[in-house]
Amino acid sequence: MADFTEIATQLARPFPTTAISWRVGATNAKSKQPGDDLRGIPLAYIDARDVMDRLDDVVGPENWQDRYSINGPKTICSIGVRCGDEWVWKEDGAGDTDYEAEKGALSDAFKRAAVRWGVGRYLYGLKSGWIEVEQRGQTFVIPKESRKELDKLHDIAISEIEWGDRSARNTYRLLIAALQRMDTNAIEDLEANNLAVIKTLPVAMQANLKQKIEHIGAASARKEAAE
Repeated sequence: MADFTEIATQLARPFPTTAISWRVGATNAKSKQPGDDLRGIPLAYIDARDVMDRLDDVVGPENWQDRYSINGPKTICSIGVRCGDEWVWKEDGAGDTDYEAEKGALSDAFKRAAVRWGVGRYLYGLKSGWIEVEQRGQTFVIPKESRKELDKLHDIAISEIEWGDRSARNTYRLLIAALQRMDTNAIEDLEANNLAVIKTLPVAMQANLKQKIEHIGAASARKEAAE
């Protein structure tokens, strides 16, 4: 297995926009004046099966487990991940939901415990503000046009998470430019001297930089073998 830091990094990676669902939180249904648009706060979430797949992909099905307990009105889920020879556990809880109460509590508790591990945690940082919603019976839904805007919001957010803001991109470009100017023997020094900076870069940049360094090393090894 990868080390704990690598596991945490991979678990926290964003999900494809197609995997994200949205529900309506608070609305202005009771406070709006005649003629005002019906608006609400959208809340992003992922399916429990996507969480399971992420755990399977990152640590392997044999290296994680979950267990449940009841604490008053709440269902508590604990998720354990094997780190070396030990299991590390993190837990969270949820109450019954309006739909299939017991099943909903299990699912919500599981997803909340997974957030403790970083899975989908970035979704809490998505700030869309109020959007137009539609009322259907006693529930509120997000219309197609509003959903398109939310998808754009998520696309931008995951781009920044994976590839960083302007400052991160500039740092990445400088490191790549330095790599291209150096001979093979100096590359290890570059990586060692800039390790602290590299660790602050988004995941995709770190992976891409590592790949380029390994590629240069492999090319150098083949050249030496040919000589």
